[in-house]
Amino acid sequence: MKTVKRSAGLVVLRPQAGEWRCLILRAYRNWDFPKGLPEPGETPLQAALRETEEETGLTGLQLPWGEDYRETAPYGAAGKIARFYLAVSARGDVALPVSAELGRPEHHEFRWATFDQARQLLPPRLLPMIEWACAVAGTER
Repeated sequence: MKTVKRSAGLVVLRPQAGEWRCLILRAYRNWDFPKGLPEPGETPLQAALRETEEETGLTGLQLPWGEDYRETAPYGAAGKIARFYLAVSARGDVALPVSAELGRPEHHEFRWATFDQARQLLPPRLLPMIEWACAVAGTER
């Protein structure tokens, strides 16, 4: 029986112009949320926070809805599953730092997207995460 890879990440929200925006990242043509694989001894939430900081420079994120999460259906050839938590960032200044492993930034672009914009850009496997964030946070800020 093969082991399923499980990654952890955050749907990061921030209020802007009276509504919620969510942070999405682009690597090549693919849009996603910040996420990555947990390191040994790390909980999924710790991994989600670390990966988000490594990929975006964002720190001091708040978890106003607690540690509730949602997971994607298995995807890709390996049947990977991604777990996402909801977080709020007070600031919008995102950096795309150079990854020590890659020698370049892991992502090419970021956007603070409205829920509608995110629905247009994200792959279908992530649409349940947007609907969940929308339901929990509400569409208005």
